[in-house]
Amino acid sequence: MQSDIPTDDKTTLPDGWLAIESLDIEAQGIAHRPDGKVVFVEGALPFEQVSVSVHRKKNNWEAATATEIHRESSQRVRPGCPHFGLHAGACGGCKMQHLHGSAQVAIKQRVLEDNLWHLGKVKPETLLRPIEGPTWGYRYRARLSVRFVHKKGEVLIGFHERKSRYVADMQVCHVLPPHVSAMLMPLRELIYAMDARETCPQIELACGDEVTALVLRHLEPLSEDDIARLRAFAAQHGVQWWLQAKGPDTVKLLDDIGPELSYSLPEFGITMPFKPTDFTQVNPHINRVLVTRALRLLDAQAHERVIDWFCGLGNFTLPIATTAGEVLGIEGSETLVARSRENLARNQMGRERPLAPTQFVARNLFEMTPGLLVSDGSADKWLVDPPREGAFALVKALADLHQQPEQRGPWTPPKRIVYVSCNPATLARDAGLLVHQAGYRCVAAGAVNMFPHTAHVESMAVFELIDQG
Repeated sequence: MQSDIPTDDKTTLPDGWLAIESLDIEAQGIAHRPDGKVVFVEGALPFEQVSVSVHRKKNNWEAATATEIHRESSQRVRPGCPHFGLHAGACGGCKMQHLHGSAQVAIKQRVLEDNLWHLGKVKPETLLRPIEGPTWGYRYRARLSVRFVHKKGEVLIGFHERKSRYVADMQVCHVLPPHVSAMLMPLRELIYAMDARETCPQIELACGDEVTALVLRHLEPLSEDDIARLRAFAAQHGVQWWLQAKGPDTVKLLDDIGPELSYSLPEFGITMPFKPTDFTQVNPHINRVLVTRALRLLDAQAHERVIDWFCGLGNFTLPIATTAGEVLGIEGSETLVARSRENLARNQMGRERPLAPTQFVARNLFEMTPGLLVSDGSADKWLVDPPREGAFALVKALADLHQQPEQRGPWTPPKRIVYVSCNPATLARDAGLLVHQAGYRCVAAGAVNMFPHTAHVESMAVFELIDQG
């Protein structure tokens, strides 16, 4: 409900009303009481006037939920999913469906800028245009919880309820591809019919260009009848079943038929086979644009050597090898490195122009030292794509070499670093080291909307070595 009271002055608001000033990274509105106390309000958007119910109080802040909206934001929209909301049982998979998509992106860009400045004291010289793509049906990777509920006499499959360990009663999910959303109810019926309905806690989804793979986590061996049920479901819905008895390394394909699970990077002529439990980007539409922009910013030349840190399966490494003179991919897992080498060999075959000489090495990148960095040799440019923890040890080793040049010998630092991040806080921390201790300037940064409708912020930043001459 909207109010007829036309006011932007917090001092004239009726008692109990709050004026929402901004939004935090958890998609909570931020307001201040007359005494200056901060209130975080779920369900409220900037410039709205709301009444709230407080559910947590501390000395300096309160947490609350909007109970009535007296004046709506122009950016408020009707959520696209029937399971979104603040009510009991609402799905916790998305937090921003009530906010217009362009406003979501603007907020994520501001979060990136604020983190860079407040945590790293870094201000990019240029703001890159945010990378955007489809806002629905984009989620090609998901981990869906499975639970047989005795009291209801049914199986639930989906994300957890908001702030709860319970599984949401999801009948559709519009961030999943439409054909997967349409399978949620048939999947519930399948698991309910199985002998193992109480010992299958999870289904992991992985969509490739041609294959939809479902990984069934099962705590006990499956009966022959259950295997038959899985095969019948696969035939009816055109999916691949993989079975996971224990950890991710135990994943195996139920029936080796049909095309392989893979995704492509058409601009570079690269095809990337993967297993459904491998880390690949959730949003393939954004990933293609992300790789293209990263390589344009990296601008690797035919005479240059490039190191791809945290290279994974080679998502950036192999495209870099289409233009660079030499590439080294470094990852922490021997298993991933072996898979990267397989992908390299696969993509070398039949190419008009061969990929550049490329090596993959396994190393614990969270225990980097200046000595290890020097031992990997000089590189003209770096691509850095770490997990949420960031690349502190790597960047610290680079900063130490800058401050203690006697340790370098003939080694030279990279002229340019393109840093792809899934956590703006750790990017800001590492950016602070690069700019204030390692001799770089931050020439550009921008947000990447990999997860529309969620508070997750991905980003990219570019660092140039300041002329030492």
